Amino acid sequence: MITIKKYVHDNDVVYMAGFTHLIPFAAGHEIIRQRKRNLTLARLTPDLIYDQMIAAGCVKKLIFSWAGNPGVGPLHAFRRAIEKGFPNPIEIEEYTHFALASRIFAGAVGLPFIPIRSIRGSDLLRYNPNVKLMKPPYSDEEVAVVPPLNPDVAIIHAQRADREGNVQVWGLVCDVREAAFASRRVIVSVEEIVDEYIIRSDPNKVLIPSFIVNAIVEEPWAAHPSYVQGYYDRDNEFYLEWDKISRDPELLNKYLDEWVYNVQNRREYVKKLGVEKIMKLKPKSFYSIPVNYGLYY
Repeated sequence: MITIKKYVHDNDVVYMAGFTHLIPFAAGHEIIRQRKRNLTLARLTPDLIYDQMIAAGCVKKLIFSWAGNPGVGPLHAFRRAIEKGFPNPIEIEEYTHFALASRIFAGAVGLPFIPIRSIRGSDLLRYNPNVKLMKPPYSDEEVAVVPPLNPDVAIIHAQRADREGNVQVWGLVCDVREAAFASRRVIVSVEEIVDEYIIRSDPNKVLIPSFIVNAIVEEPWAAHPSYVQGYYDRDNEFYLEWDKISRDPELLNKYLDEWVYNVQNRREYVKKLGVEKIMKLKPKSFYSIPVNYGLYY
């Protein structure tokens, strides 16, 4: 993918957004195929895609909150890198969900730091030097503060956009908008590129405006095995299967060979998934009630 080659460089800080859905697996696989190295990956919930990128040797550091295979268990490639330095040792910088979400928000709005109350009760004050205590100007109670996060590149998957790069998201929004505004470069993949009129007909769904987007790519099924609200469901079978695959480095490398290195692009990946799997993950239609925005001349 030319987009990844152009905008993702070795040693970059990369933020791959999405929370349970809209996880940009296709972009992650392309980063692996292009053998990018020494990346600092940031994410609220580093799940399977970061486990795969760690196993492929792309990562030198992880900035994260909770890490695991959601609903299943730990990330085994992640654990091997931390505990055994295999395939290479990685550095970790850990936060709570709220603290990391606050960092990316601070980066998005240009704050030099952001105060948070909840982290004071955790051990993170002992282990993360970026979490500091300060006395605010309006009270005597100390609060914890964390610095902004401004990644080199944000990679986002969304439902749709127009050709100019105005991006619409619905369902769980989470950190998508903040990641885009906080980052120096923004890559967005979407299930479909649609006419400008469709985007303008529902403007409240536009979370990312075109003027901050560097590249827009139409890439159906780019979030599989996670889900995209309204397009396909979460592949829970794969999340269970990944626990078995990732426990064994040999099986994991075979998976990467079969499903990443020896697959040229996402279209080939989807074809390999097969019609039966695709039909199984297709959701039933459930449309929202139209809104009359009014038209004035």
